[in-house]
Amino acid sequence: MPISKLAFVLPLVAALGASVDAQTAAPNSAGISMGHLHLNAADPAAQKKFWVDILGAREAKLGPMDAYLMPGVMVIVKKAGPAGPTEGSAVNHVGVKVKDMDGVVAKAKAAGMKITPVNALQNMVAGPDGLKVELVKDTAMSGPVMNHHVHFYTTDIPAMQKWYAETFGAVPGMRGKFVAADLPGVNLSFTKADATPAASKGRALDHIGFEVRDLESFTRKLEAGGVKFDVPYRKVPALGISIAFFTDPWGTYIELTEGLNKVQ
Repeated sequence: MPISKLAFVLPLVAALGASVDAQTAAPNSAGISMGHLHLNAADPAAQKKFWVDILGAREAKLGPMDAYLMPGVMVIVKKAGPAGPTEGSAVNHVGVKVKDMDGVVAKAKAAGMKITPVNALQNMVAGPDGLKVELVKDTAMSGPVMNHHVHFYTTDIPAMQKWYAETFGAVPGMRGKFVAADLPGVNLSFTKADATPAASKGRALDHIGFEVRDLESFTRKLEAGGVKFDVPYRKVPALGISIAFFTDPWGTYIELTEGLNKVQ
């Protein structure tokens, strides 16, 4: 494994402990659930202000990296200047539900962030380091914030929806006007792009992560189907976890993990 990958994985597992389980949804019949979002940030302190002070996520420390926890996902921040914003990449933005939309919007504006209203229940916020985040109002929530969706831009919506359904067992459907597919912990939404978006790796949102039951068998299945892994399946025996990295056909960098939700 490249040193950079070990530097990410080992502190992550050592520091998360039992807290991971509370953030990860139960897997679907294919053994898949949403895991994490990995951000590159030139200013990690601004990310902390956004995720904790404005949105209400719970703070954690992953070795040299910061992490922010909410139901359905972990947000992991690496100090690294992003190559570009989320907009223009394969993952245009991510979405979270918030209980107190007015309060969140007021705090974001006070912090100098641009807010673009979508409708009575949705706002777009230009977050730190070019991270675009959609806020979805849900007053029925028990907590202040939870994961909601990952929004892909692609030149081929039907193919992308089908691929995520066949690869991860995501359930095809619609989210309002958007073609979509659902996994435990996240909705995957798709919008038509006029031109091929940039790959996500190196940008504000570097990669998305899925937690996988029986990852070794799963990676073998993907390899048999033609998937080429950037970082092949491997175990970290001392910590009892397994990982793998690959890129989807449209440029989204993906990490697969097994065991993060069982670490004590």
